[in-house]
Amino acid sequence: MKVLGNGGLNLSELDGWWAEAYEPEVGWAIGDGHEHGDDPAWDAAEAETLYTLLERDVVPAFYTRDARGIPSAWISKMRASAARLTPRFSANRVVRQYTDEYYVPAAAHYRARAANNAKLGRQLAMWTRDIAQHWPDARFDAYWAATRGNVHDIRVNVDLGPLDPEAVRVELYADARNEAAPERHVMSRRGAVDGSRSCYEYGVSVPAVRPVTDYTPRLVPYHPAAAVPLEVHGILWQR
Repeated sequence: MKVLGNGGLNLSELDGWWAEAYEPEVGWAIGDGHEHGDDPAWDAAEAETLYTLLERDVVPAFYTRDARGIPSAWISKMRASAARLTPRFSANRVVRQYTDEYYVPAAAHYRARAANNAKLGRQLAMWTRDIAQHWPDARFDAYWAATRGNVHDIRVNVDLGPLDPEAVRVELYADARNEAAPERHVMSRRGAVDGSRSCYEYGVSVPAVRPVTDYTPRLVPYHPAAAVPLEVHGILWQR
């Protein structure tokens, strides 16, 4: 990143910042953006790709020059790299983004918690205390899953013990697949289980685009003004 403002060009693996920044017009890349561990065959393939790229593209771009001795292809990449990438990958952009996305919201959250003699702050402190004290009492009970046409219908009973139902959330979770984000579906509370004061049924329907066995209910702390899991990181999985 530090060479951008000085006209340098990047040739690198498609990981880290280069996976986000790379375009054919601004530099060169090797690899496919995936992890391959210590596979020696992949190392050999990438080495061959690197040497081929240097021989066919990088070296000719630098040494092929016009009548004035200017490497036009190289200069074109230098200009594109500086123009497109420097505004995105710089300390100015980082400080601005952190200020807008983190520091200003954090200051607003502090003011909200401190207002009215710290009313919200004290509520959050009590919520945090209750979660820590009663979290070990929560447990999953019965679980049902059925597929009807294009939809998975999933229900689960959760015994919260002394926990306030409003202080937690039951989610249906599935791991990331095909480089997409993990799935998180909030399960709605459908009422107390007959004869129980602390056990509730939760349910949700999701599109049947992947096996129902990919999904697992889980219990997580919830408060609309809290940063979960940054402030409270309890989690309980249905087994």
